[in-house]
Amino acid sequence: MRSKLHRLTVTQADLNYVGSVTIDEDLLDAAGLVEGEKVQIVNVNNGERIETYTIVGERGSGVVCLNGPAARRCAPGDIIIVVAYGMLTIEEAKSFTPTVVFPDTATNKLI
Repeated sequence: MRSKLHRLTVTQADLNYVGSVTIDEDLLDAAGLVEGEKVQIVNVNNGERIETYTIVGERGSGVVCLNGPAARRCAPGDIIIVVAYGMLTIEEAKSFTPTVVFPDTATNKLI
């Protein structure tokens, strides 16, 4: 695990969008995630795990929107965890510390 946004609340689900997860830019920055980065979405409510990529959402909006097929796996109000992974050598991994962000679950704002 390279970074994680722990316990976000899904604010929207848009089945008719091409795909991905739209996340407030403040949250992406805090976790060190970039637009287009592959992430795993873990749905705390139903146990679903999906892989998709990030899209930058409006800064300060608290938006967390599952798009395209992912909208069938997460509904507004669901609690999710967003995880990004990275490749490290064994030596790098021994001293690596992942970034873990715990936003306010009610608002998806940084605490």
